[in-house]
Amino acid sequence: MSAEGKRLNVVLCWHMHQPYYKGPEQSDYHLPWVYLHGIKDYSDMAAHLEHNPDARAVVNFAPVLLEQIDDYAGQTRDWLEKGTLIRDPLLAALAGPGLPLDLESRTELISACLRANERHLIKRHKPFERLAELARRMLEDDQYVSYLNDQFLADLLIWYHLAWIGECLRIHDIRVRSLQAKGHGYSVADRRALVELISEVLGGIAERYRKLAKSGRVELSVTPYAHPIMPLLVEMDSAKEALPKVEMPQLADYPGGEARARWHIRKGIEVFES
Repeated sequence: MSAEGKRLNVVLCWHMHQPYYKGPEQSDYHLPWVYLHGIKDYSDMAAHLEHNPDARAVVNFAPVLLEQIDDYAGQTRDWLEKGTLIRDPLLAALAGPGLPLDLESRTELISACLRANERHLIKRHKPFERLAELARRMLEDDQYVSYLNDQFLADLLIWYHLAWIGECLRIHDIRVRSLQAKGHGYSVADRRALVELISEVLGGIAERYRKLAKSGRVELSVTPYAHPIMPLLVEMDSAKEALPKVEMPQLADYPGGEARARWHIRKGIEVFES
């Protein structure tokens, strides 16, 4: 209720955004957050809305996120069907079948598998917690890493991805439950099964939200293409409205700012509608 005792209309808007994680020449993904949040938060949000017919929400997507989700879905599908290389080092390591051989690559892989919330993603899974504890000890002196065998890396990769799986999948998907119950000693077939699940989830995200929108349960919105700070593109001094004392570049305007702003709007709508 408002101060005057009148009801307020409240809109819950869920903003789904990740920056562009590839390099300027369409290189490998530098960070895995698009596909990890895809199998966790973006999938879970759709499931919660699907399972609660009376729930209503506005869901906003950044176009660069939609493009990257689609790219991951395509890359994993191509790997499963044709063996094409996955251009994300972490996901490619999970897919295998081989694992890095040199010390530097193995150290980087172990470090990547520790980038997770300690309380919510690591400690809640005892097998993962034990693997993470051993991994940290080994990283104290990277020469120790050479003594870790491929089975350790395979188990660490599996548990890292299992920890990121959304709760609805964890409860309802037999593949997730089976992998968790196994606990250790994961095979190449287990790793492939997890990649199949990841590909399936990522490939279905856009269509699930489309169906929710068509049924009237979700309203979809979109940001400009790469989620720029649009007011700064149009007028640099607009930053002072929020931060009056902020130091700004010695520029009257962002070079080509208005044209760039219009491009981001056009491109964002184009991606969103495709």
